[in-house]
Amino acid sequence: MTQPEQPILAQTRALLASDPDRFASSVFARLFAMRPSLRELFPAEMGTLRASFVDVIDHVLDAIGAPDGHGELVEFLAQLGRDHRKFGVVSEHYWLIYDALMSEFQFAFGNRWTPEVEETVGQAMLLTTGVMRGAAESAEGPPRWHARVVQKFRITRERAVIRLIADGPHPPYAAGQYLETQIPQWPRTWRNFSPAIPSKPQGELEFHVRAVPGGRVSGSIVRDTAVGDVWTFAQRHGTMHIDPARPALLIAGGTGLAPLRALLIDHARFGEPAPVHLFYGTQNPGELYELGVLAQLAGANPWLRVTAVTENTEDPWWLTGGTDPRGWGLEVRYGRVGEVAATYADWRGRQVLLSGPAPMVFHTALRLRAAGVNPDAIQHDPLN
Repeated sequence: MTQPEQPILAQTRALLASDPDRFASSVFARLFAMRPSLRELFPAEMGTLRASFVDVIDHVLDAIGAPDGHGELVEFLAQLGRDHRKFGVVSEHYWLIYDALMSEFQFAFGNRWTPEVEETVGQAMLLTTGVMRGAAESAEGPPRWHARVVQKFRITRERAVIRLIADGPHPPYAAGQYLETQIPQWPRTWRNFSPAIPSKPQGELEFHVRAVPGGRVSGSIVRDTAVGDVWTFAQRHGTMHIDPARPALLIAGGTGLAPLRALLIDHARFGEPAPVHLFYGTQNPGELYELGVLAQLAGANPWLRVTAVTENTEDPWWLTGGTDPRGWGLEVRYGRVGEVAATYADWRGRQVLLSGPAPMVFHTALRLRAAGVNPDAIQHDPLN
C-alpha cells in the first residue's frame, strides 16, 4: 500500500463509521434492486447481518493498510467465501455486490470521489469479492448437507439432547469443531453448534443445546424440535484439539461440555495418552446431566480425572429428583467452575481447553493467566 493511498483508506473507514447501518442498508437496497430474487437468500431481519457486513468491509480496509496484514486478510476472505456457499451465493453475485458497493461509496463520498479514491476503493473491493469468489469456486464438498432428528430428550426445562443421522453423504468434522446449523423452524438463520461425539462414518450426530435467554434458535430447538425434523449443516470451524503427548486441563460450563466430550471420546483411541483433568460445572447439581457418561469414561481410562462443580449445593424445586453428583463416585466441589479449576492446582505447563458461556470462558482465561498459565496454551472457540 503506497503512502498516498493510506489517507484514502482512513477516509473510507471514517465514512463507514459515521453511519454504518445506513451504508449497509443502502448497499443491500442497490443489490436487491439489481436482482430482486437475491432478497430470498437473506433472513427477514437483517440488522445483525448488516452490522457484520460493515465489520467485514472495515476489517478489509484496515488490513490492507497494515504492513503485514495481507496474509491473514486473504485467508479471512477465503473462509468467508467458502462460508457464503450455504446461502446459495454463486460467482455472478460477487460482481453484483461489487457494483453495489462501488455505487454506494461513490454516493457517500460525493464530490470527494476522485479518480484516486475510485482506484483505491475499487482495488480493495475487487480484492474482497475476488478472493471470496475464488475460494467458493475451489471449495471441496457440498455447500450444505442434511441430517434427520431421530431422538430428542429434555434434560431440564432449559436443556435438551438432540440426536440425528445424516441423509446421505456428509463431510467429516474433527472432534472439537463446531458446525454451521440451520433448523426448519428458522429458515435462512444460521447458528453454530458443537457435536458432542466425534464424526461417524454412518452419519450419527449428537448436540447438547441450552435455551439461551432471548435466543430464538436455541429456544426453539429445546421447545419445538421433534423427531423427523431435518436440519441443514454447512461449514465446519474451530481448531480446539488435545495433544495426546501433553497433560491437559479441560474446563466446561453447562452444555459447553459438548465439544470437550467429543474430544475425550476421540482421545480414548490413543493407547496411553498424557493425563487429562476435566472440570465440569453447572449452576445446580441436577444440571450435571453427563456425569454418568463421564464416570464410565473415567473408569475405563485411567488417564482421565473428572471433578464436578456446582455453584449451589441443592437443587431448586423444579429440578427435584435430578442428578446427585455424589452418587457417581466423582470428586465434587462447590463454586464457579472457572474459579474452582484455576485455584485447584498449578496448571503451568498444561494445555488448557475452555468451553461454555462467553463470560465464563473470558473470566476463567483471565484467572488462569493470572496464575501463570501461558496464554498461548489456552484454547477456546471465538467468543460471541
